[in-house]
Amino acid sequence: MANDPTRTLAGKWAVVTGSSSGIGRAIAVELAAAGANLIVHGHRSQSAAVQLAESLRDSGAQAEAISGDLADPSFTAGVVDRCWQIAPIDIWVNNAGADVLTGEASDWPFAQKLETLWKTDVQATIGLSRDVGQRMKQRTSGVILNMGWDQAESGMEGDSGQMFSAIKGAIMAFTRSLAKSLAPEVRVNCLAPGWIRTAWGETASDDWQRRAVGESLLGRWGTPEDVARAARFLVSPEASFITGHTLPINGGRP
Repeated sequence: MANDPTRTLAGKWAVVTGSSSGIGRAIAVELAAAGANLIVHGHRSQSAAVQLAESLRDSGAQAEAISGDLADPSFTAGVVDRCWQIAPIDIWVNNAGADVLTGEASDWPFAQKLETLWKTDVQATIGLSRDVGQRMKQRTSGVILNMGWDQAESGMEGDSGQMFSAIKGAIMAFTRSLAKSLAPEVRVNCLAPGWIRTAWGETASDDWQRRAVGESLLGRWGTPEDVARAARFLVSPEASFITGHTLPINGGRP
């Protein structure tokens, strides 16, 4: 319904990278519930991306699925054109990130993990955002949303802390500069999730389970849906005076 206050994104086209599972999938579902049409993306879970697009179409949205490796420059060089051929994009969410904490990647040496994260999380986010941002600026409207980490600025001990503070800190800093470059036509913001119960959280040790719950003032893990609801707000007209901002989603972790 045109006057439905929950459909703040009605008629908008959104791209969510890395949306075949976890936080990305939750964001895609949330944006569709707010009225957006979706282009969803998967890499290793291409069939899951296709199934998500089918599910979104069943719920009444227009939806397409694309697949490819964001660490591969030959894919990223053409993916924005490919999306724009489907429809001019109003919302672009750079959610995709390399998983180096589960599966065989968890046993890789530090340098290999860092290189993989750099290519997928940082280089792809920067390249796609610059291309998308210029197109949106020419159209005089658009929103870009990136994905940081709530401990990037404060730091965390260990190999994972070192890797993710460098990687996500780079994205958060880039977000602030891109927002200045694209203002006032295009808004650019960043989400900084804390302990979110995704695939790694499901199998984390008892020590990590206690830490995740104990560091939240709300006494629980965050969920992908918690992040998705924040994403919906930041890309909506309700956040029209917010840009260059990083929003922690961490249950009030000090």
